[in-house]
Amino acid sequence: MDYYKQTSEDVISELNSSSDGLNSEEVSKRRETYGLNEIAQKDQRSIFSLFVESFKDPMVIVLLIVAIIQILIGEQLEPLIIFTVLILNSILSVVQTKKAEDSLESLRKMASPNATVLRDGKTQSIDAKDITVGDIIILEAGDNIPADGRLIEAESLQVQEGSLTGESVSSDKKTTPLTEDTPLADRINMVYSGTLVTYGRGRLLVTEIGETTEMGKVAQLIQSASHKQTPLQRKLDHFSKKLGWAILLLSVLIFAIQAGRIFLGNTEDVTVPLLNAFMFAVAVAVAAIPEALQSIVTIVLSVGTNKMAKQHAIIRQLPAVETLGSTSVICTDKTGTLTQNKMTVVDSYIPNGASNLFSGDPQKWTESEQILMQIATLTNDSTLNDEGDSSGDPTEVALIAYSNKQSLPYDQVRKTYPRLSELPFDSSRKRMSTVHEIDGEKRLLVKGGPDVIFSLCSKIKMNGDIVYLTDELQKELVDQNERFSDQAMRVLAFAYKPVETDDVSIEDENDLIFVGLLAMIDPPRQEVYHAVEDATRAGIKTVMITGDHKTTARAIARDLNISSEGDLAFTGQELDALSEEELMENLEKITVYARVTPENKIRIVKAWQNKKQITAMTGDGVNDAPALKQADIGIAMGSGTDVSKDASAMILTDDNFVSIVKAVSVGRTIYSNIKKATAYLFSGNLGAVIAILFALIMNWVSPFTALQLLFINLVNDSLPAIALGLEPEEPNVMSQKPRDPDETIFSGQTLQTVIFRGSLIGIAVIISQFIGLQYYTAEISIAMAFTTLILARTLQVFPARSITQTSFEAGFLKNKFVILAFVFCLGLYGVTLLPGIRGVFSIPATFGLVQWAIAAGLALSTTIIMELRKKLLPFK
Repeated sequence: MDYYKQTSEDVISELNSSSDGLNSEEVSKRRETYGLNEIAQKDQRSIFSLFVESFKDPMVIVLLIVAIIQILIGEQLEPLIIFTVLILNSILSVVQTKKAEDSLESLRKMASPNATVLRDGKTQSIDAKDITVGDIIILEAGDNIPADGRLIEAESLQVQEGSLTGESVSSDKKTTPLTEDTPLADRINMVYSGTLVTYGRGRLLVTEIGETTEMGKVAQLIQSASHKQTPLQRKLDHFSKKLGWAILLLSVLIFAIQAGRIFLGNTEDVTVPLLNAFMFAVAVAVAAIPEALQSIVTIVLSVGTNKMAKQHAIIRQLPAVETLGSTSVICTDKTGTLTQNKMTVVDSYIPNGASNLFSGDPQKWTESEQILMQIATLTNDSTLNDEGDSSGDPTEVALIAYSNKQSLPYDQVRKTYPRLSELPFDSSRKRMSTVHEIDGEKRLLVKGGPDVIFSLCSKIKMNGDIVYLTDELQKELVDQNERFSDQAMRVLAFAYKPVETDDVSIEDENDLIFVGLLAMIDPPRQEVYHAVEDATRAGIKTVMITGDHKTTARAIARDLNISSEGDLAFTGQELDALSEEELMENLEKITVYARVTPENKIRIVKAWQNKKQITAMTGDGVNDAPALKQADIGIAMGSGTDVSKDASAMILTDDNFVSIVKAVSVGRTIYSNIKKATAYLFSGNLGAVIAILFALIMNWVSPFTALQLLFINLVNDSLPAIALGLEPEEPNVMSQKPRDPDETIFSGQTLQTVIFRGSLIGIAVIISQFIGLQYYTAEISIAMAFTTLILARTLQVFPARSITQTSFEAGFLKNKFVILAFVFCLGLYGVTLLPGIRGVFSIPATFGLVQWAIAAGLALSTTIIMELRKKLLPFK
């Protein structure tokens, strides 16, 4: 129902209530009809079910099967590692999911615990959940509003509705009915659950409770918002399924070939050979599966969260780091994120004077400037300490901050001219008046909205003289006010008049002398200009979504180059009037959305997602929570509500847009590093598989023993890959366009890199084994193949640092973790050559320096060719 269009009497009649409130009998009936005033709690999945669900990944299932088989055949170390990694990943997944489900509970906690109602003609305090439709609630400053309703009384009532509208300034409330369709933020005769009374008093007729309130609708939107997998999660899931089947087929093929040769070899006892063949097939499966990949991704993402935390971005869900790197659209709030969230005086107007800021030396001010600043600081109840902490209305704080900045301390002015009496600000009068004794005469000083002040003035101060305010001069004032307003500035007018006594009333607020205007705005953060430019260069579109007025939002967007010629700005109502087809057609041209509702925000996010764009959404209020959850990455403000934080994947501690762009840069680097680690892992695995398959085809002895394969997997998969995940940002990371969210993890250069490097390693191993078979023994050939593979995979960590840059171009010592991983892996390989241990790894005593040098030379040659390829035949 559009209660805001009806008179309060009509609403009382329609809801069968009265000015004395409901009686106890009627309350009981309505409670049965409407239920309790609370938001129902959604059933949440148990921790156990979440834990079990995390093991449904195809790659995880293959690893579990492999680990179980290894236990059955007597292996212990490798299964233990596999189980440890999988359990840690599952615990992490459960923790993240439970955190993500906390948003609804935070929303429930925002409800007011109690309220003062009028029932049976008497006031009484009751639990907020017992409020019902038709109740009359008595509102006082400081009260949390527990339900939606129509105001039937409002005495200078102001309500902070930022949690629903996104506006930082309290809204003036009246009981006057509205005649046209009006967005929530402009419904001056309605108040809503979860908002706060900041000034005045009033009475509220409850029209909606529980889940039918605006807050309740937000809760439903949060529940309906779909959970989004990150691009990397989708790619790994898709790849895992294919890899699992491929490895299964490969292992079966290898076992079948070896089993066939055993049976054809007329061996009397086939049990031991078959068991060895089976174990080798299992080892190949383990070697082919990069079981460390999931943990490496987790570790790299965790390191990324630490980097982001240093740049004021707290990551609540690890995959959000990677999602940021693929972001192509940032839907950002205006107030506090793009702007300073601090009203600032930026211009002034003195009749017949210049329209600019005052001189920083009060001694050089004109008489009009001196009087204007006296009025600005004296008709003012705000305070500001030396640390910059303020209290009071943001507009009034801006006035005293400006006075201080102009070398006229506001507290000094107040001590010099103490207040004798006052007429407090009233939303119906839109002005405030105080009486002071200045220069030997008592003066009534008045501050208020320009239109109101203009109508109360009969004179104007010009060039030190007081002259009558003619129609021509009045037009000049109106024109100047409109010029300020066109620049989205908030304007206050200042006037005064001499009085005989300090006992003044509203009737004395006439025949005033106009002095001047001060124009204020919440200015953009200076660093945001460069951040928006960086985002644009990176192919990221910035869209402003705000609860502020369209004119103000558009002016800020143009100033920051978010909007350009031909771009569109829509209000929430104008957006509602668009069909889905019209929205999709105009979506890329709309850079500003103003006066939006929660439904508007979630619709905007879904529209961009329908265009296959990875969308980030910022917000701080309850009204932002549904869109934060729907977005690919929700970004809450550190100063925002718990509801918005719980629904988000990332929290900005400094509420600054710049931190988002920096986080995108970190996210892109992390994704790039994950691809580097992935390419490193699969290149080495591919090399081993190529060598094994070639040996099978040529009917050579297997190039590796099962233990060697497991050792290589253990040594070469983890530390070097993690070191690559810590690679510093490459120079062109923010000069590239966002990647296609549908591309696979092996798309483009990554797949070419894996095939090229894997083939090189495989060929080197084959040559090494061939030399061993041709000139030495089968045992020596196995030792040479083992040495070539482990050294080639270890050395590969250097060219794997970049697809385009050589290790020296990237800075050979720039990533110390790569050096440490390389030295550590060499040390572990060296252990296998020690007397007494080399036999365990099938390295015969006859394997000497010459054989080692041949194997090591082949391994080194692969690294040299990989680096030369970047310069001679770069990947395209």
